[in-house]
Order: sequence, then structure tokens, then C-alpha cells
Amino acid sequence: MSRFADPAGRPTNVTEPSAVPRRTASLSGNFAAESQRSTLRAAPFGFPSALCPGRFGPVKRVIYPGSFDPITNGHLDVIHRAATLFDEVVVAVASNEQKRSLFTADERVALIRDVSSGIPKVRIARFDGLLVEFAKAEKANAVVRGLRAVSDFEFEFQMALMNRKLEPEIETIFLTPAEKYTYLSSRIVKEIARLGGDVSAFVPVSVARALREKLATLAGGKGAL
Repeated sequence: MSRFADPAGRPTNVTEPSAVPRRTASLSGNFAAESQRSTLRAAPFGFPSALCPGRFGPVKRVIYPGSFDPITNGHLDVIHRAATLFDEVVVAVASNEQKRSLFTADERVALIRDVSSGIPKVRIARFDGLLVEFAKAEKANAVVRGLRAVSDFEFEFQMALMNRKLEPEIETIFLTPAEKYTYLSSRIVKEIARLGGDVSAFVPVSVARALREKLATLAGGKGAL
């Protein structure tokens, strides 16, 4: 510290310039530490920002699995949302022979490919067997599932935990569709169509047409859903 006199002649304590760099360095260190803490707080899910270069960090390719029998506007809404978050969305059509479906796996793949052709970063595939094994083969490290209502959560939560047990490296991410689709399901759409109702508000045009044609074919052959 140096002593100087003000215009009135009173001594004044003034910090020497040599002390300023040390104080500045201290402030810089504190600022950097606080900035790092703020970044960690702001990172999604509490993961450090170094692990989250994008919105969800290292996740590049995700799997959106389902039977999609048939695909609905609710499914498309989830696909749109996933495509804005990740580099690639693989819509995985389950071809479970033990589950009776209205459309074959190939028909469902074709329908999804048609209605999702305008959505970038989306690829359609079919799979058999365990979902986690398919995800590993696709080099995906996350699975997207749509949650419409609380009633979906118990089942989806159980499946997410089982998949984590089978393959800890694969995460499950839940997305909710727009509110107007929360009541929508493939089962309800099929039931309305089977009873002669108009499903054009619930599915894309090409899917509504395919439903009419499929049901007419089944009715002509006395088939059943």
C-alpha cells in the first residue's frame, strides 16, 4: 500500500498496481469455477456438458420400436419429435409371428416408409427377437418410447428396466405426443375402421385407404382381425 495526499492534503491509501493482477487472477479463477458449475447444472439429466455435445450428448442413433399395426398420427408425431433431437431415428417394426396382426410386417414397413418419406433422418427396418440385440446391431445406444397417458407408464417403465438389465449401455427415452393424440392407439383405429367409422382424422390418407382395402379383403374371405 502507498500513501498519497488528496487535494485537501489528507493522506489516502491506494492499492499499488502490482497487487491488481493477483486480485484479477483470483477473480478469473472464481469466475471459471462458477461458470463450470453453472454448465454442469445446465447439462441435461445432470450429466457434464462434456458428455452432452448435443441436446442429448453422445446419443446419435435411436430406435423407435413398435408393431405399428397400423401406424397412426400419434406415432408420426413421436417420429417427428425424435428426428429433431437425434442424428438418425430407426423405426423398428416388430415382426412377432406369435402376435396376430392385421397387416404383415412387410406391409407395415411399406406403409411407414410411405408416410415418413418427408421426415429427414428416418430409416425403417424390421426386427425379430430382443430389442436390445437389434439396437446393438444397429449401433444405437438409446430407445425411444411414446407415452400417451399414465396408464402407459407402468408397462413402459417395467420394459425399460428389463432392457437396462439385459443391456446397461442402452438407455430408454420417453417422448410424449401432442395432447390431441394422447387417446389414440392402433387398436382403437382398427376397431373404428372395422365398424365402418371414418379414421381419416387418426391416420394418414394412405393408411386409411390401406385399412379399407384390407378389411374389405378380409370381409370377402370371411377373415377376422
